Amino acid sequence: MDKLMKGFLRETAAREKITLPRVQSLLQKPYAKDMQLIALPEPELLQDHYVNFLELVETRTTHRMYKDEPLDLKELSYLLWCTQGVKAVTQQQTTFRTVPSAGMRHALETYLFLKNVTGLKSGLYRFLAVEHALLFIKDVEEKAFAELFFSKRSVALSAVTLLWTARSERMTQLCGKRGYRYLFLDAGHVCQNLYLAAQTLDIGVCPLGAFDDEKLNELLELDEDDEFTVYAAALGKI
Repeated sequence: MDKLMKGFLRETAAREKITLPRVQSLLQKPYAKDMQLIALPEPELLQDHYVNFLELVETRTTHRMYKDEPLDLKELSYLLWCTQGVKAVTQQQTTFRTVPSAGMRHALETYLFLKNVTGLKSGLYRFLAVEHALLFIKDVEEKAFAELFFSKRSVALSAVTLLWTARSERMTQLCGKRGYRYLFLDAGHVCQNLYLAAQTLDIGVCPLGAFDDEKLNELLELDEDDEFTVYAAALGKI
């Protein structure tokens, strides 16, 4: 951790009157160790995509309509790596990832509603960033899921809907009340990476900020005092 970051953290701690933890409590939300993980193609085996970056930024746009074509596991792995990929775990039990996060807290968890991915059945999953693997959660009825969002049609047409939840304690433990602001900023970093990565695969993205918070959190079986949905995005082939 460089001197500038250390200074920022000390100033934040003093302002919020909190004690800086020596070690982060959890790198990711725990799961039962007897649950079977679904391995994703390893990041180092994924195909690289050389792009004109200026053109990529200029042509980035929101797509709300998608073809009825599946994503394959390599494409899904690529998008998950670009949005929450863990590059390294430090001795202090923090992570360097493919997106920035205030204080290296990375307090977001990624859930997915998969509807059209080759080799995987439809349903609700969770992405385990440290293991770079999926965890099946439960079956979910497609129409009922789409009804939870204002942009129902985009969700209904999508191959995958990504859901980002915030583990608030993981951020506020370090940053105090100001940490709630950082949770939403971090979600914006993640979704922008999704936009740019998806565009290199001719996959369209529609961010989703309007949804039924209570019902969606209930579907994900979240304790809203500790974890809540902050953002989502529908995506599919264009």
